[in-house]
Amino acid sequence: MNEVIRAPRGPQLNTRGWGQEAALRLLMNNLDPEVAKDPDNLIVYGGKGKAARSWRDFHEIVAMLKELYSDETLLIQSGKPVGAFKTSKFAPRVLIVNAQIVPRWATDDIFWDLEARGLTMFGQMTAGSWIYIGTQGILQGTYETLSALARKEFGKDSLRGKWVLSSGLGEMGGAQPLAITMNEGVGIIVEVDERKIERRIRGRYLDTQAGSLDEALRMKDEAIEEGKPLSIGLLGNAATVYTELKDRGIVPDVVTDQTAAHDINIGYIPEGYDVSSAEEFRKGDPEGYKKAVYASIVKEVKAILWFKEHGSKVFDYGNNLRTRASEGGLREAFEIPGYVPAYIRDLFAVGSGPFRWVALSGDPEDIYRIDDAIIDRFYYDEHLVKWIKLAKEKVKFQGLPARICYAGYGQREEIGLLINELVKKKEVSCPVAIGRDHHDTGSVASPYRETEKMKDGSDAIADWPILNALLNAVSGATWVSVHHGGGTGIGNAIHAGFVLVVDGTQDAEERVKRVLNADPGLGVIRHADAGYEASREIIRRGVKFKYPVYDREER
Repeated sequence: MNEVIRAPRGPQLNTRGWGQEAALRLLMNNLDPEVAKDPDNLIVYGGKGKAARSWRDFHEIVAMLKELYSDETLLIQSGKPVGAFKTSKFAPRVLIVNAQIVPRWATDDIFWDLEARGLTMFGQMTAGSWIYIGTQGILQGTYETLSALARKEFGKDSLRGKWVLSSGLGEMGGAQPLAITMNEGVGIIVEVDERKIERRIRGRYLDTQAGSLDEALRMKDEAIEEGKPLSIGLLGNAATVYTELKDRGIVPDVVTDQTAAHDINIGYIPEGYDVSSAEEFRKGDPEGYKKAVYASIVKEVKAILWFKEHGSKVFDYGNNLRTRASEGGLREAFEIPGYVPAYIRDLFAVGSGPFRWVALSGDPEDIYRIDDAIIDRFYYDEHLVKWIKLAKEKVKFQGLPARICYAGYGQREEIGLLINELVKKKEVSCPVAIGRDHHDTGSVASPYRETEKMKDGSDAIADWPILNALLNAVSGATWVSVHHGGGTGIGNAIHAGFVLVVDGTQDAEERVKRVLNADPGLGVIRHADAGYEASREIIRRGVKFKYPVYDREER
């Protein structure tokens, strides 16, 4: 399939309402060649995270969205449209469920067999829920992680004078180099696919490429000595490069990895192979290929553990690298801490997470106007304002212009109302779609990432994402999704997402007040229930939801 998909731009509707139009445009935007990893095969990011199950299903979704009335709801079953029902104008226009498997059968082998038979689809997180915004979508999460690391580990407000070793410049990992330099650090990012290095340089996420490890180290040393941020791409295999650095006794300040190791089939290239030879190996000997992948991951993780023993600050960045190393026989893999309990949990506890909005007009000026309004409104929040200014200066849009911003409980609602007012006054030219990553405060159960080491041991309790989806649906979100397996792989996560379209109307204002209170508010409750004092303090101050009296008294 060589069909090039791009979202429509401008004020002209292709559907019967802006809710349906937003779903149409964001589905198409996920498959824009500027955005998607492999649009010909409907793959958006994260190994095989897809926007629709097949091209036939994609075209049927588009056709149904064009015919859908504003009191009907379209149902998507793992990337396939299965029907639309008369509901109400207050109900979501689309409900999406991806990759749900009865737990006893929720294994890689069973899932991918079902997927190969055309019965299901891996939706990752924002791929199958139609709110992926390109590499920018993970950028601030990586920025916030490194910012927190600098404060907690080095007692500094930046990574100035420090260097980071990581790997992976794919759809998610590609944010790493820019997040490092935004934090004023120096990074060496190992990538096995030279095309990805070139793409990140073109997109201004990566500064330069080194011809060898020695050149990368020289460039790193010079940048640190001059006190300037720099990101360096290095063609190679992470297992090989990390081990060579270990053997030389070179200890980075920070070490992590963001390859797609959660997908053992295609997400991690084994040592000794390039992309094309790995594909031949995979097709010719699938089991031998998996063994080679496990061996390489174990080798890399052994090097990371050595770095940790010798003073590096190391963390797993949620790609299931530790689990794969453990499956490969390295029992010590979980001595590497996960990034959420180490650095991000404090933000989740206060309802802060990866909030985002997309200009349905396609006009970058709409995003810049929102940027300026947020800077003006939140002038007192130095960290938030600093981020918006950095993003405005450094982020190159992919597909429809969008912005992401870690915003907490209360702030999201205020930003939503601000955007709706800008649309109403026509300072923003078209309605705006507001959403978030599934990787958020109260919308995910993922014991190897977001809910790792919860204070009360509730890591694997998956009621919360289901409650989140139900609550967002009845609160008035435009579409709602529930997925299985995104980020850390099949059997390891359940998570939910939503999108809310704001069109400048009173109805949109009321929906903002409900959805953007309920969605992060559930995150506050989830963490309060688990025993986090910062969450309980928000509740004690008085918030726009009710909390059980016995909890306030007994806890």
